[in-house]
Amino acid sequence: MEVEIQQKSLLDISYERLCQCKPTNINCLTAKEWLKNQIGVWQFNYEKRDVRDKTAHPATFPIALARKVIELFTHAGELVVDPFVGSGTTLVAARDTNRNAVGFDLQSGYIELCNARLANGDLLNMSKQIPIQDDTRNIREYFKEETISLIWTSPPYANLLNLQRKNKSRRDRKNEQLNKVEQYSQDERDLGTMSLDDYTLVMGDIFESILPLLKPKAHCVINVSDMWWENERITIHISLVEELRRRGYELRNIIIWDRTNIVNKIGIFGWPSNYITMGVTFEYLLDFWRPPK
Repeated sequence: MEVEIQQKSLLDISYERLCQCKPTNINCLTAKEWLKNQIGVWQFNYEKRDVRDKTAHPATFPIALARKVIELFTHAGELVVDPFVGSGTTLVAARDTNRNAVGFDLQSGYIELCNARLANGDLLNMSKQIPIQDDTRNIREYFKEETISLIWTSPPYANLLNLQRKNKSRRDRKNEQLNKVEQYSQDERDLGTMSLDDYTLVMGDIFESILPLLKPKAHCVINVSDMWWENERITIHISLVEELRRRGYELRNIIIWDRTNIVNKIGIFGWPSNYITMGVTFEYLLDFWRPPK
């Protein structure tokens, strides 16, 4: 499939509500659905449409996760943007929920994967989902200010994947991932090649540039995990919270994505002298918003 790199110009994509909800409502959920979402620890299962092949993409998340975030913070017809779209799960979930969505990625292979997953579209769904091959630093050139209702993304986690896999947390270490470097690319623009300090500053620059595009009180949800490096916990989630606060965002919630139901064959890690919580069993969903004017 030949993928065209779109020119940096304002996109022809809608961002207005299609529902009849009250103007002050932040979503279309019923009171019963709202109640379920107030629990701050979430679990999800994969479905057949999810990408599980790590050779296609090393760090995917379930469609159900993206769908829940989208339904919680937007209305039908509104605009969702994923600055690091990867395999395109955000776009699939947006189509499922009748939201318009745009995703950005540096790698042409991931844009091809997005297009393949969107190829069998719903003819009754009038929303658009657009993958764009471009550096996420250029997002401001595609949208008018105060048109985006949700930023939802799972970005590279500094240089977490830019290392040889040792599988220390796995019971079966000698699997296909052992000694592999699973990083998305070695492109110098790729955030996954950076140290934590450089990564944090670049993430701050990116999200500061996006902030004017968000509607007031629109949410920005970032899925991140911490990492261990030479027996030290690298607190990526804390670095991002502090940096985005400095850039004008307000932290609203921290939600735990409990992955224990989808993680198999966990090994003994650190026993008997070094207690370490393994990042493979949980991740953070950092929920910010653009403060009201």
